[in-house]
Amino acid sequence: MADEQTLAAINELAHEEHALLQKESDGTATAEERARVREIEVQLDQCWDLLRQRRARRDAGLNPDDATMRDESVVENYQQ
Repeated sequence: MADEQTLAAINELAHEEHALLQKESDGTATAEERARVREIEVQLDQCWDLLRQRRARRDAGLNPDDATMRDESVVENYQQ
């Protein structure tokens, strides 16, 4: 996925997350919508990780297209 596609996916996911969090704030979110927020959080982490990989590969003179989307178990266990 190219940088532009990754950024577009991030923006789309963030917009959906914002709408669902607003429903949560209003007290109108369903259990499915709350579960979807968790899915979105993971997908956002994966997209940001992919974008960082692509940029790092480019900066190192490597092919950014060799970056891959990492599994949830990887991106959700990074140390802060």
